[in-house]
Amino acid sequence: MKSLAIPLYLAFISTFPGGSSLHAQSALDQSISKQMDSLTATYKHFHENPELSTQEKETSALIASELRSIGYEVTDHFGQYAKPDLVSYGVVGVLHNGSGPAVYVRTELDALPLEEKTGLPYASHVKTKRADGSEVNVMHACGHDIHMTVFLGTARALFQLKDQWKGTVVLIAQPAEEIVSGANAMLRAGLYTQFPKPDYVLALHDTNAIPAGKVAWHEGTLLAGADSVDITVRGYGGHGAAPQQTKDPILIASEIVVALQTIVSREMDPQLPTVITVGSFHAGTKHNIIPDDAHLQLTVRTMNPAQREKVLAAIVRITNGIAAAAGVPAERAPIIQVDPDHVPATINNPELTRRVALSLERSLGKENVWPGQPIMASEDFSLFALEDPKPPISMFWLGASDPAKWKEATENGKLPPGPHSSEFAPLPEPAIRTGVKGMTGAVLDLLKK
Repeated sequence: MKSLAIPLYLAFISTFPGGSSLHAQSALDQSISKQMDSLTATYKHFHENPELSTQEKETSALIASELRSIGYEVTDHFGQYAKPDLVSYGVVGVLHNGSGPAVYVRTELDALPLEEKTGLPYASHVKTKRADGSEVNVMHACGHDIHMTVFLGTARALFQLKDQWKGTVVLIAQPAEEIVSGANAMLRAGLYTQFPKPDYVLALHDTNAIPAGKVAWHEGTLLAGADSVDITVRGYGGHGAAPQQTKDPILIASEIVVALQTIVSREMDPQLPTVITVGSFHAGTKHNIIPDDAHLQLTVRTMNPAQREKVLAAIVRITNGIAAAAGVPAERAPIIQVDPDHVPATINNPELTRRVALSLERSLGKENVWPGQPIMASEDFSLFALEDPKPPISMFWLGASDPAKWKEATENGKLPPGPHSSEFAPLPEPAIRTGVKGMTGAVLDLLKK
C-alpha cells in the first residue's frame, strides 16, 4: 500500500446557530453533505489499499496523520503482542475538553486474505505475503474501510463541536481484529492506564442485513464468543486390507464429527444459539494405509460463559467416550486442545445501549433506527469490557447494503453478499454519512454539558 495522506476537508461548524436541537441537526446534516466527496475518496483509498492483520503499517500511518492534523494528541505503534517480534500498529488519539466522562470510540484497521470479486472501479488488486512466505490477495471484505472512514469523520466532528460537550474523547484504531489479537495487544500495553480511564466504549459494525441509511441496536449479547478446538484422534494404523488389526482413527474421528452435533440438538437450550463446526478433517496419506492419527479443527460459538463451559465439557466427554468405545486404550486417548486466545461474547451493556439507541433516534430519526439481532460471528471488541475498570461497552449495526438490492434480495428470502464474502460491496453513501452522524450524536449525548 502506498503512503497517501488524504486531507479530510470536513468543515463542521464549531457552533450551531439557534437554540433548537432540530436546527443543530440540520446544520450538521448540511455540513456533512458538503464534505461527502472527501469522505468517499478516503473510503475508496482504504478499500483499494488493504493490509492484512499485523501488517497495517500504511493504514495506521494515515490514521495517525489525520488525527494529528485535526488536533488530537496521538500515540502510534501502540500495543504489545504475545509474540515479541510482532510490531503493533495500534493508534490512540486523545482530545481533552474540560472535566467530564471519557468516551472511547474504536475502529479496526485490518483486512482479509481474500480475492475481491465485486467488480467495483476501486476494487482491491493488492497481493501480499504472509509470515510463512505464501502470497495471498487482500480485500477489505469486513467493512473496516467503512469503519475507519466513519471514525475519522467522527473525530473531525467532535473536534469542531467542542463547545457542545465536556470531557475526554479517546479514539482507538485497533490492528489485528481479524485474528482476534489486536484488542488484547492494546490492553496488554496498558491502554486503560496509559490513557484516561474509560467511562464508556463505543463501536459500530457494518452489516448487509439492513440497508444503508439505517442503523440497528440490540442490548445484551450481540456477538457470540468463539473458541478454536484442535482434536488429535490417536489409533493404531496398518494395512487397509486388514482393518481388524488396527484401531482406525478415521472411523473414530468420523463418529466424533457426527456425535458432536448432538450437543447442539440434544444438550443445549434450543432458544440459546450454539454452533459447533468442524472446519478441518485431515488424516492419512494413501488409499490402502490406515493412519495412526486423524486431526480435527473446530470452531465453537456460544453466547455466555456458562454455556461455553458446558459445550467444551461435552466435546471432551463425547470425544473420549467414542474413542474408548472403539477400544482405544487410555494411553492413546485423544488429545484435545482449546486455543487459549478465547474471544468472549460481545455483550452490550443494557443501560448504555438504550441510551445510545435514543441518541441514534434523535440524530437519524426513529424510522432509520431498527431493532437489531445478535449473530454468531465473533470479534475481540468484547475484551474492552473485561479489563479494569471494566467499562460498559456498546456496538451498533450500520447498514451497508444498497437499499434496492437489499429489498430485492430480502423479498426472495436472501440477503446481499455480506462480510467475509469476496462480493461484499458496501454502499458508501449513505452508509458513511449515517455512521458519522450516528456515532457523533452518541458521543455528544454521553458528553453533553
